Amino acid sequence: MGFMPDIRRILTHLPKQRQTLFFAATMPDEIRVLSRDILDDPITVQIGMLAPAETVSHALYPVTEALKKRLLLDILQKVATGRVMIFTRTKHRARRLAADLENAKYRVVALQGNMAQNRRLQAINGFRDGKYDVLVATDLASRGIHVSEVSHVINFDMPDTVDAYIHRIGRTGREERSGEAFTLALPEDDVLVRKIEAVLGARIERRRLLDFDYGSSTPDVWTSRRHPGPQRRGLLHRDGEQAWTNAHRRQRTSARPASKSTQPRPDTQRNPNGPRRRRFRGRSSAPAVNPDR
Repeated sequence: MGFMPDIRRILTHLPKQRQTLFFAATMPDEIRVLSRDILDDPITVQIGMLAPAETVSHALYPVTEALKKRLLLDILQKVATGRVMIFTRTKHRARRLAADLENAKYRVVALQGNMAQNRRLQAINGFRDGKYDVLVATDLASRGIHVSEVSHVINFDMPDTVDAYIHRIGRTGREERSGEAFTLALPEDDVLVRKIEAVLGARIERRRLLDFDYGSSTPDVWTSRRHPGPQRRGLLHRDGEQAWTNAHRRQRTSARPASKSTQPRPDTQRNPNGPRRRRFRGRSSAPAVNPDR
């Protein structure tokens, strides 16, 4: 998360003969490369497997990109929450989303990598002390931040890896408290969703927010391929009842544009009384000219 150059610079000032203890919550490729560089014939101790806390419940809210922000605001208004951490994929989205939530009268602060260290500490301490109810952050905040009263983690953007997902939702459900992890999922996130479900050992519940106007941008029906059955026929309400399937299909069918002819449009037209003339596809301000005159 931007500290690798600093770590390597510090290592140049350490004696070559030393004992090094190296700790990491996960071992992505860049960390493995670093460990090979700084450790000499190390002994590896791994404690447990990377898995989320059992006190956290998971839910997916299928949605389109255009409706993400409105759906998030509706969730915050209709779901009883305490302190909420919202994760975005980029620094720019974190800043913009925090500004939008502030305009909606939420006590919100952003946390992202372009902030100076003192501003990061102010944001974290303000969120921990209750000055802010919502923290909008990049993955910078998914590791090493301990706030025990976080009731909900919301993935505004799907993370890039399963490890990142587990670290994000690990900000809630701490100290044996219950927590909820919501993910606003796009249809193209299905591959990563199935990987997350494999780690969880269970299918993540799909929810559709009642009374939310999905309009013509209702998300496509997508569910894990490993779970056939009636749930594949449509998204479900929170209580698990079959929802909107037939109406949604009719809506999608009626919204499709009429299919165009597959026959190519001829570029030329034969004039029986004269030479071939060119047909212009675009508009022209010049008057039409008859070559026979």
